[in-house]
Amino acid sequence: MGGPEMAPHTPHAPRPGGAVALRERVMSSQPGEGVAPSIVRDAAVLTPPWGGSMLPGTRDPMEPKVAPIDATLGAVVTNLDLARMDALTWKTVEQAFHDHAVLVFPGQDLSAEAQVAFANRFGEIELLAPDPEQKAVPISNQKPDGSVMEPDEHRFKSLRGNEGWHTDSSYMPLAAKASVLSAQVVPSADGETEWADMRAAYAALDEATRQRIAGLSAHHSLYHSQAKIGHVVQTGGGYGFHTKGAPLRPLVKVHSVTGRPALYIGRHAYGIPGLDEAESEKLLSDLIDFACRPPRTYAHRWQPGDVVIWDNRCVLHRARPYDYREVRVMRHTRVAGDPATELAPTHRDDRAGAYEPSSSNR
Repeated sequence: MGGPEMAPHTPHAPRPGGAVALRERVMSSQPGEGVAPSIVRDAAVLTPPWGGSMLPGTRDPMEPKVAPIDATLGAVVTNLDLARMDALTWKTVEQAFHDHAVLVFPGQDLSAEAQVAFANRFGEIELLAPDPEQKAVPISNQKPDGSVMEPDEHRFKSLRGNEGWHTDSSYMPLAAKASVLSAQVVPSADGETEWADMRAAYAALDEATRQRIAGLSAHHSLYHSQAKIGHVVQTGGGYGFHTKGAPLRPLVKVHSVTGRPALYIGRHAYGIPGLDEAESEKLLSDLIDFACRPPRTYAHRWQPGDVVIWDNRCVLHRARPYDYREVRVMRHTRVAGDPATELAPTHRDDRAGAYEPSSSNR
C-alpha cells in the first residue's frame, strides 16, 4: 500500500434502497442457504438447474446486483460469490470496475487462494514479498506472537504512512493496475479505508488549473513520502525502498480503457521538473486538498469478510486511524499494471543508496 492527512468524516450513505439495505437483503441469501448455483445459459433459453426454463429477459436469481454509492465513485456488489463466478458474472464485475473504479463486496469471506484467483482475473499479480509464492500479504499491526506493534517499530511507521492519500506502487517502475483488500480482523471502531475519485477531481478543475498542469510530471518515491512523516528508511528496508530510481509520471493520466483523464498524484509524488521544491510541494498539496473532498470520496467501515477492489489508475486511497492498541488484520493483493501504459522512466532518487535503473519491480 504504502500516503497528507485530512480529518476523518462520516462515510457517504448509499442511495435509498441501495448499498446498506441491499446488503441486509442479501446477507440472508449467501451460498449454502438455498440460493441456486449459477444458471446454465443457452442462446435462446436460460435453463435453471432445478429444471424447466426461463424465457429471455427473465431475471437470473444469481445475477449480480450493482448499487452505486452516493459519491462520484464506488458501488456495492451483491448476489454473487467471487470464488465461483461464471463468465457472464465476471463480465458484469469487470464492467462495474471500469464504471465505478471502487467495488465493495460485503461478506465474501474469501480464502487467500480465492482472493489471489479473483485478483488474477484483472491481470498478473505484483509480488510484494520476497517469496514468489506469496501473492497475498497481510497488512496488520499484529506481530507473529499475537501482540500489537509499538509506535517506534518500522512496520508500524509504514502503516501510519498509509494514512496519507496515495496510489499503490506509483514509486515502482511499473505502477499497479488494481488492488484487492479484504478484512480479516477489524477494530471495534474506526479503521476505515477511504477512496477519492481522481476522474471527477480532474473534471472539476477550473480551466486555468488544467492548463497549468498540462504537460507537468512528478517523481514518485516511497523514501520521500515516508521521510515526510519522519520515517527515514535505508535501501532494502522493505518493498519500495529500492535502487531502481524515482519514476517520473504525468500529473494527468488518461485511463487506458475508459479514456477518461484523471489526476495522478498522492503522497509519493514530489519534485515536478521545472518548478522549485516549494512550488512543486504547494501545487501537489493543493491538488490533493481539492481532489479529496466530497462528493468525490467514500470511506468504508469494514466488517470481517468484506472485499474491496479499486482501480489505482484513477483513484487515491488512504487508511484511517483507529485505536492502535486493538488488532487490525487486512489481506492485500496487488495487480500489476500493463507495461504499455504503467511503466515509467526513472531518475536518480537522492534518498536511495544507489541508482540501478530497471524496468522490473523485482
